[in-house]
Amino acid sequence: MTYCIGIRLNAGLVFLSDSRTNAGIDQISTFRKMMVYEKADDRFMVLLSAGNLSISQSVREILQLEKIDRGPDQPALTIWNAESMFDAVRVLGAAVRRVYQQDGPSLKAAGIDFNASMIFGGQIKGEAMRMFLVYSAGNFIEATRETCFFQVGESKYGKPILDRVLTPSTPLDEAAKCALVSMDSTLKSNLSVGLPLDLLVYREGSFRTEQMVCIDDQNPYFQMIHSTWGQRLREVFEGIADPVWDGSAAEHPLQASARYAPMGKISKPEDRIV
Repeated sequence: MTYCIGIRLNAGLVFLSDSRTNAGIDQISTFRKMMVYEKADDRFMVLLSAGNLSISQSVREILQLEKIDRGPDQPALTIWNAESMFDAVRVLGAAVRRVYQQDGPSLKAAGIDFNASMIFGGQIKGEAMRMFLVYSAGNFIEATRETCFFQVGESKYGKPILDRVLTPSTPLDEAAKCALVSMDSTLKSNLSVGLPLDLLVYREGSFRTEQMVCIDDQNPYFQMIHSTWGQRLREVFEGIADPVWDGSAAEHPLQASARYAPMGKISKPEDRIV
């Protein structure tokens, strides 16, 4: 399992991925899940992948060469000549389907699902930044102002902080901090996600980035995130009043619902709840 986050903001894009791959409790390996495609002053694209490692590695290899035929009078479409991110993600979808055609029947015969999900985002000169979530069938959906982030892999532990903090106007550094808190929450609760992490920040209109870092367990900023987030959560928790059951002079009594009665009790064999 793995965990990857892609965030699309007004100011740019943030990508974060872990690197743990496991095929059982005694077969844990490190494989990086982020690929960066950069052509200076023309296009910048990032691919994050989760799921079956052999599938995602094959897709990444094929993507660099994959072509979609556009007829006799036009050159074949690739990620390097696509004029929009929509066309580029179409090429990615074609690469996923090509891998399925090659490996899908063999995987099915071995009882293995064709399981891969990807986040693909970036900017091509002449259009705005865009980001997509790509499924195992090669189909995809696009991030919007209402849904400005995507997750793949073990997403449930890190989603609450993203839901509460992120909006399209969130500054890039704040979004990077939010993504790291989301990852730390996931690392704390799920052993199938692990260090090192790859973090990348892309600023709108730059078509390049130098803000890339690999984070291991010795990284001082991530150590600070880990200790501070846990401490502040405990402080907030301890600052919330305990429940008051008798409805006495509490500001927020744990009072009974006016609409629903409490659960009934069974005290003898013939009792029924309904």
